[in-house]
Amino acid sequence: MISLTSDPIDVASALTYLQSDQAGALDLFLGVVRDNTQERPVDRLEYEAYDRMAISEMQKIADEAHRRWPILRYTIIHRKGVLAIGETAIFIGVATAHRADAFDACRFMIDTIKQTVPIWKKEVFTDGEVWVNAHP
Repeated sequence: MISLTSDPIDVASALTYLQSDQAGALDLFLGVVRDNTQERPVDRLEYEAYDRMAISEMQKIADEAHRRWPILRYTIIHRKGVLAIGETAIFIGVATAHRADAFDACRFMIDTIKQTVPIWKKEVFTDGEVWVNAHP
């Protein structure tokens, strides 16, 4: 399951979707809006996306992960629009038989999404704003 949404991410539903009787491991990554970046207070984040291309690129990433690891189920859900401190910006979940595969596949997905998917993040501060690339 891959989606791009303006609605809050329903983590419980996404987790339920991942469950499988064959899965011995579920690895989850939740990217959450924090209140600072490099010691600068953040008011909110704003995400924009080229929707159709973002979905297509996320599917390619999931397909590549599935080729590399024995994934039973996966989900990628990314928010767009205005997000407040504490909200989930991205949910990635991977179900596999064993934990090492789940960890590796999930990390590959988030790292590749940050590098290649046309989703842009603006950090809004009390004294300005900036469009950012992934932080090291």
